Amino acid sequence: MTEQNETPAISETPETGITPGGTTGAFRDVLSKDHARRGKPPLHFADMTPEQRIAKAAELGLPKFRVKQLANHYYGHFDVNAAEFTDFPAAKRAEAAQAFFPELIHEVTRQVADNGTTIKILWRLFDGSHIESVLMRYPTRTTLCISSQVGCGMGCPFCATGKLGLTRNMSAGEILEQVRVAARMMRDGEVAGGPGRLSNIVFMGMGEPMGNYNSVLSAVRQISAMPPEGFGISARNITVSTVGVVPGIKKLTAEGIPVRLAVSLHAPSDQLRDELVPMNKRFNTTQVLDAAHDYYLATKRRVSIEYALMRGINDQAEHARLLAKRLNHYGDDWVHVNPIPLNPIEGSRWTASKPEDEKRFLDILHAAGITATLRDTRGQDIDGACGQLAAKTKEAFGRQA
Repeated sequence: MTEQNETPAISETPETGITPGGTTGAFRDVLSKDHARRGKPPLHFADMTPEQRIAKAAELGLPKFRVKQLANHYYGHFDVNAAEFTDFPAAKRAEAAQAFFPELIHEVTRQVADNGTTIKILWRLFDGSHIESVLMRYPTRTTLCISSQVGCGMGCPFCATGKLGLTRNMSAGEILEQVRVAARMMRDGEVAGGPGRLSNIVFMGMGEPMGNYNSVLSAVRQISAMPPEGFGISARNITVSTVGVVPGIKKLTAEGIPVRLAVSLHAPSDQLRDELVPMNKRFNTTQVLDAAHDYYLATKRRVSIEYALMRGINDQAEHARLLAKRLNHYGDDWVHVNPIPLNPIEGSRWTASKPEDEKRFLDILHAAGITATLRDTRGQDIDGACGQLAAKTKEAFGRQA
């Protein structure tokens, strides 16, 4: 397991929000050595309340209707290049760009796979940190996998991001910029297959979304609102994942937003999950599944159970049978299980299951009446697993600036 660093005082980490009292008890966040050096990114249009936008416009001598023009450019046209806003006063364009659209993410490199239908981008943030997003085009949809934290504090030993530790939370603006750029790429035909539309968002990149709840929820609202308030991607096409931060699941349940909840379970028993998902020591499998089922009851949306298959660890027949028993305990057709072929970290003892074990695992779930689909793996010829590209970059360039 990832070595745990000393957790700072609560007063130093008011924004981490992993759990109430998350700095005490059996689980402590795994922090990056750069954690104490984090700062706040520049305030972006997407981070501002409507009142803040109007006040900022007034500082520039602009009437409030100009704010709606900026919103139309950002959400409706995916554009932040104010120099080309022909409906905006020429003398104010540069000021408006600086005040409302500071650069939050800068492309460092991109990797292309699957005949151009998968594009993974490494981004550099204002403080030199790196995050990743992956754009994946399928025949009937285009999905963007986005990051919500720099690194991750959950410490799952088979995960590349978990090995990085948590540096800091991302702002709503930093999260939304990943979406805006991907939407523009699709519109402009930068992905194989010609011009199209970004249709699905999954919070399954770097970070634990429930650990950055406020920014993630703000991003969800802006992704799903119609222009000029948001990007117009249906909330039903947004998936928010968690390793099982129960207070976050309960808060999301109360929001009444029909996003899909995905729970990274990875093991059917507490004994095994304690090893694979350290957060289980704080919220065990029963608590996690209870909260997930409550989410289903409240939203009538099936919960996705994510399950990374690891050879000889959690992929045997007895694991599948126990998983089926645990899920069927709740009695409804309330979950869709996604067994995921593990994308191994270089040099790790955690490796992918044998194809015959993957098939047997699925067969057992199907026989138990559970809907399950082996996850379509993308980016096998690039650094496909979340955090792999950022980890390699960190190694190559040393400590982040």
